[in-house]
Amino acid sequence: MVRPLVVGVDGSEAGFLALDWAVDEAARHELPLRLVHASRWERYEDVALGLSLKRPAGEVLADNIVGAAVERAGLHNAAVDVSTQVLGDDPESVLLREADHASAVIVGSRGRGAFTGLLLGSVGLAVAARARCPVIVVRGDKAGLAGRHERVLLGVGDSAEVSEAVGFAFREAAARGCVLDAVRAWRCPAHETTDHPLLAGDPERYHQERASAVLDESLKETAGAYPAVRVRRATVEGPAHKVLTRRSAAADLLVLGARRRDSRLGLQLGRVAHTALHHAECPVAVVPQPA
Repeated sequence: MVRPLVVGVDGSEAGFLALDWAVDEAARHELPLRLVHASRWERYEDVALGLSLKRPAGEVLADNIVGAAVERAGLHNAAVDVSTQVLGDDPESVLLREADHASAVIVGSRGRGAFTGLLLGSVGLAVAARARCPVIVVRGDKAGLAGRHERVLLGVGDSAEVSEAVGFAFREAAARGCVLDAVRAWRCPAHETTDHPLLAGDPERYHQERASAVLDESLKETAGAYPAVRVRRATVEGPAHKVLTRRSAAADLLVLGARRRDSRLGLQLGRVAHTALHHAECPVAVVPQPA
């Protein structure tokens, strides 16, 4: 069974940008697109239903939002198979349930709520932290949204943690016919001594070579399955969250693996993914890793 791309629509400008991006993504991968809108109008307007023959305002609003989204998707690319559904629950719960049966969930960087001024809406952050499929938060400038850079950026962490993200990044680069930039950030601790024989003389070179080995090991198996994808490998000194955010300005998509951490506050993303979702200059794909 083909799993659709799911995009949350809420009538916001950020939501419409995410919809446009999702239509292009569905066309690239020849996948159906499922538009979902979360609405709890029934909960708040049950009494009104018994007092009036008019359609509840919440129902009308939900139908208008979905109708506008369908029309926009058709104008953007009429060849994409689009289905819709209005679901009676909060957006976070709706999208998390949809994620169980989706190829990926796509959301805008902000919503219609009272906190639209935040760098990333609470719904997008919660879904990225908990969904069982890749979550793509659509953000960035016009060049990145339009795919003009012709480059997918992959942040490579430890080899054991990035296998799913590596495969996702290669599939994206292949579908787009573009370059895959694989980046591994590394740091040389300031307090490190050269007493260890491997560090004697040039500790920075040791860390750089170690980062290069991790990068090669992470990519080699998947790269063989995508011989047509051009891969540019880079090891860069610096904190990974800063390195990748800076490089996102020249990318059409940033792909990150995420092994969620369970804390007293619930499932949490690591620093790199959290920073990218708030500050990257292109869409960000968070790909969950096996537990």
